[in-house]
Amino acid sequence: MFQSFSETARPEQGPPRLAALREEMEREGLDGYIIPRADVHQGEYVAARDERLAWLTGFTGSAGHCVVLRDEAGVFVDGRYRTQVRDQVADLFTPVDWPEVSLGAWIAEHAPDGSSIGFDPALVTLSQYRTLQEEVGTIGLRRVDNLVDRIWQDRPARPAEPAFVQPPELTGERHEEKIARLAGELGQATCAVLTAPDSICWLLNIRGGDLPRTPFVQSFALLYASGEVDLFVDEAKIEGIRDHLGPKVRVLPVEGFRAGLTTLTGPVRVDPAGCPLFVVDTLTAEGIETVEGRDPCALPKARKTEAELAGARAAHLRDGAAMVRFLCWLDAQPLGSVTEIDVVRRLEAERAATGELRDISFDTIAGAGPHGAIVHYRVTQRTDRKVDTGLLLVDSGGQYVDGTTDITRTVQIGDAGAEERRAFTLVLKGLIALSRLRWPKGLAGRDLDALARAALWEHGMDYAHGTGHGVGSFLSVHEGPQRLARTGEVALDPGMILSVEPGFYKPGAFGVRIENLVAVRPAPRLPEQTVPEMLSFETLTYTPIDTRLIDVALLSAAERDWLNAYHTQVLDRIGPLVGGDEATWLRRVCAAI
Repeated sequence: MFQSFSETARPEQGPPRLAALREEMEREGLDGYIIPRADVHQGEYVAARDERLAWLTGFTGSAGHCVVLRDEAGVFVDGRYRTQVRDQVADLFTPVDWPEVSLGAWIAEHAPDGSSIGFDPALVTLSQYRTLQEEVGTIGLRRVDNLVDRIWQDRPARPAEPAFVQPPELTGERHEEKIARLAGELGQATCAVLTAPDSICWLLNIRGGDLPRTPFVQSFALLYASGEVDLFVDEAKIEGIRDHLGPKVRVLPVEGFRAGLTTLTGPVRVDPAGCPLFVVDTLTAEGIETVEGRDPCALPKARKTEAELAGARAAHLRDGAAMVRFLCWLDAQPLGSVTEIDVVRRLEAERAATGELRDISFDTIAGAGPHGAIVHYRVTQRTDRKVDTGLLLVDSGGQYVDGTTDITRTVQIGDAGAEERRAFTLVLKGLIALSRLRWPKGLAGRDLDALARAALWEHGMDYAHGTGHGVGSFLSVHEGPQRLARTGEVALDPGMILSVEPGFYKPGAFGVRIENLVAVRPAPRLPEQTVPEMLSFETLTYTPIDTRLIDVALLSAAERDWLNAYHTQVLDRIGPLVGGDEATWLRRVCAAI
């Protein structure tokens, strides 16, 4: 099993750890301290040694912050985690709705004028620091060594898993070609600082095992306009791939990254959204000019090559067959005979049976009944619930060498009421709306997000998360910079892979989410078309949608046609990959409505 079901949150540990942190604050002369859920690389997933927020507070979500003042401690979480945080933290911590309430605004309101608030400049980006500065007013911000690390006595060691090569037949481009191409696009900069492991792994066509669920090699890099790269990494990780890296990539100890910055000749390109503040501090202290710009790997990485798209299609067919085998098994279980943990184990086993699974792409969310309303619910031995009458929400994915998958299906267990069917159908209408969409090239995710919500809005309903995120190619299941969300400002380009996952959640009752992955592709030109270029989505995910939960009267003829055509494609593509009872089941559930 990749997934464990142990209880990682320790609310009872929060009070003594909070007291110890306040003692360190007192020694430093600080009135407050900021603990982000971040590491120096600013990724969503962090190594065990960097789980400072969870260690201090008990909150195990993938995004958030804590601000500890002398008499108050706020834990900042977004809409995905507002139920979870209240279950995981002690009463000494106050949950704060973020980003509705920003860190800086909360500090300005709760800390006395003239207070000194400490933070680790390795864990705060340049843009985050600027925002904090603007918001805190007369309150001072002070760089200090990490105070949590001082009191965390049994902090885990740094990961040191070996790296391996991602071959060009899967990437579609040799790493030497990527380096030369991006080096030629640096403009006035002599080099660019790369701190995001997925960018470095993509650039060098390597993968690793330093983080759970995400095949990263933790490292730093400098990409020079000359077409060379300095790679700062634990050298033991890359002993087996030195020949692959070649003469243009110099391998240097990871501990030498800060010193390496001091030797640069400016201007040096930094990404304010991802670059930790200590990088800019180091360059500025040496009088080295910086220029700001997006990570040069971000957009090329997001625009998948034809080889990467072909790999994604193959991975999704393999994954779709595993999903069908799982759903067929689930449908045959007597009511109340399985639990959420049984569901997770069976689904992982079906993926593993493909012989191609390298890891799951995130911990499976299997929420029965009210647990389905916890957007990022993770079942543990303590919370495990029987799958009984109502809805079961299963959000899961796999990491295969040719692609990363992410799929959510909400299924009926026993029977479901009219309220659940209406919510399911309205969510389905949002999925169909984006799946059928054509739009003029140049639009961003924020321009499309509302279309997935419109049917819900008509009934006074909504969901507190984005409609979709970018997805990597055997990299992170959550990849930027593209998003389908109100905050998605990057134009969607051909080759980008995104999720489409509208939902609805009724706390204490049920949750609905339906998710497919899609790829942005040029839309066929229409005879009457006047827009120069239009784009559309190619669906990558092929797994049945539970028609038992559909209120057909709420669907238009065009929406019914899309769903029937989709199920025909599921049968055509996945049918040959399954047999026996599973093939019979698939034909039944793909019947036209």
